[in-house]
Amino acid sequence: MKDRYDVIVVGGGPAGSWTARHAAMRGMSVLVLEKDREIGIPVRCAEGVSEEGLLRVVDTVPERWIAQRISGVQLISPDGTVVQSNVNGLGMTLHRRIFDADLAAMAGEAGADVVTRAYVHGVIMRDGFACGVKVRHMGREYEIRSTLVVGADGVESRVGRWAGLDTVTPLKEMDPCVQMVLANIDIEPDVVRLYFGQDVAPGGYLWVFPKGPRMANVGLGISGTASRKKKAVEYLKAFVSRTFPRHTMLCMVAGGVPTVKTLDRITGNGVMLVGDAAHQANPITGGGILYGMQAGVIAGRVAAEAVRDGDVTEKRLSQYPREWHRGYGRETERAYKIKPVITGFSDNDLNHIAGVLMNVPDNKRTILRIFKAALIHHPKLILEAAKIFNQA
Repeated sequence: MKDRYDVIVVGGGPAGSWTARHAAMRGMSVLVLEKDREIGIPVRCAEGVSEEGLLRVVDTVPERWIAQRISGVQLISPDGTVVQSNVNGLGMTLHRRIFDADLAAMAGEAGADVVTRAYVHGVIMRDGFACGVKVRHMGREYEIRSTLVVGADGVESRVGRWAGLDTVTPLKEMDPCVQMVLANIDIEPDVVRLYFGQDVAPGGYLWVFPKGPRMANVGLGISGTASRKKKAVEYLKAFVSRTFPRHTMLCMVAGGVPTVKTLDRITGNGVMLVGDAAHQANPITGGGILYGMQAGVIAGRVAAEAVRDGDVTEKRLSQYPREWHRGYGRETERAYKIKPVITGFSDNDLNHIAGVLMNVPDNKRTILRIFKAALIHHPKLILEAAKIFNQA
């Protein structure tokens, strides 16, 4: 590590690596600091993305990133009705460990320095500007200066708090999630299954994302209020024991996902937030890989331009949130409007919606039609859903 960089990125996940890459591509000296010993570990993610979405932020999708290609999605209602959804395009379950490592390597190829086992424990502030970080690496303490600091350090970003940004998520909008990687289970290897209902995942849903012929990520997220009565892990263990009684559990991870719209402030003097740190995830699904990378493209470019201009004031950096909200941020805001209705459905509501969808021909069960059936009594929200999916 050098003593000074143009941009320091705290966090080596997809959002952080992609911000670093796009700043370094524009001639900035960039340092990425990752607290874990290895990029991509541990994996706290269902690892599912659409191929179309991924190709918006990368030029090609190497086969080494793909654990399993996905061609269908099944929605299972509380009464067991299985609704086959017609998904536009193909999806995939990623090898996040390989994917994340490759994104960091691509940032390095563009010129960024990447350092693991680097625990950032403070932001250096001077005259109201973030101008570096305090970091512990391999038992030694460092103070590294920079023109700009980027917080890509996850939910309730400490970098943001240290720099004066409010990154707190209300408990009711922080969904507890838990996931197991299971082997030796009977599944359709190219079909994602999503389960709904109060006995399975109240206020959320349960997912089965295949990673091969007999392996899958099996996890769930529930609402913050539901977790007060029963822990997420208890719901998951009950489901797994009854659905996959002869499974082999390879690992289990847990964490919180902010199901909220993007933070009101994601920039300050000398500081920017990206990815989960900025709450740039889909409030309905909790998915954030592609949103974080899309934000990184914008943030990396704006960071480079601001540093080159010699102006890293919040006013100058506000170009980043303006561009974000004009595009992908608007999607998350629309999803946030729909979320209360979707998460508030009773089991009877969900069963009724499934029954309505079963009367729709298989080839016409698009995601938008599913939302139309769910939001039939909320016409304004149907329009919001149409704007998100942009399909008939």
